Amino acid sequence: MPSLRRIVTTVVLLAVGSANGSAGRDEPYAPPAPVPELSAATLDARYAAAGREIGRAEATAERIGDTARVRALAALRAPGRRFLAFDARGGGRVVEVIGDLARADRIAVLVPGADNTITVFDDAKFAGGGARALHRQAGGGTRLAVVAWLGYASPSTRSTRVLTGSAAADGSRALTRFLTGVHRVNGNARLALLCHSYGGVVCGKAARHVRSLPVDDIALFGSPGTTFPSAAALRAGARVWAGRSDGDWIAHVPHVRVAGLGLGADPVSPGFGALRFDAGKGPHSGYLRPGSTALRNLAGIALGAPVKVMDH
Repeated sequence: MPSLRRIVTTVVLLAVGSANGSAGRDEPYAPPAPVPELSAATLDARYAAAGREIGRAEATAERIGDTARVRALAALRAPGRRFLAFDARGGGRVVEVIGDLARADRIAVLVPGADNTITVFDDAKFAGGGARALHRQAGGGTRLAVVAWLGYASPSTRSTRVLTGSAAADGSRALTRFLTGVHRVNGNARLALLCHSYGGVVCGKAARHVRSLPVDDIALFGSPGTTFPSAAALRAGARVWAGRSDGDWIAHVPHVRVAGLGLGADPVSPGFGALRFDAGKGPHSGYLRPGSTALRNLAGIALGAPVKVMDH
């Protein structure tokens, strides 16, 4: 087992350059206006409200010369795109729906890991681009809706926050509230959580709180840990899957937890007890890349068709 000294060394290395670039600055983006609780009756109102917030943020970005945000926000406002929540402050929080949330038989919620922000949201290796790739891989249509849920403050990989569960604790509460709302929108759909990297910590902490919801599958991919010692300890009431690609650097993160530091057991280890699926040979950022083995198998989990999901 890695020593405490090794853990501390890892923390120090990750902390180098971790100062928040926005520290000491005034936040230029306004908080979002209050929105009604998510339900079938408020779905269209939520879509409309998020669209207004994106437009307001784009105007602010143009005014202050935030060119990266201007480009990203213009893309979010493309015709046909629908968002349930949007908050431009900080790195941003964005919740996009691909498909028909109210009528889908299955709803897959993609929970991303570190370094997810508004400006990279549409990249294939991040939440929005990955969710669209997943929906296409699953065949599109109306049976499956996919949600790109950047609904928490995604930590930076240059910050020590990625080695603790602090960001995940807030994220898990927000995720639980969101899934409860999704169930109010569509009480017939079965749910799957697809959790990448640090998103696995968020899903792990939320697992026991969503037992009353129809969550059939929780897939952890490229996950450094959940802070729990085993899949059984999650008390999820769902199938727990784990996969890691052969080229993923996350395999070298120490899988320990001491005094709140570290993220615990390796989800792909036999002792963790998750169902293993083949995640191919790509890098940490390549799980949702079109044509990848990982994307094909994650689509099978999203569809509730684990017969299509195969271990190495």
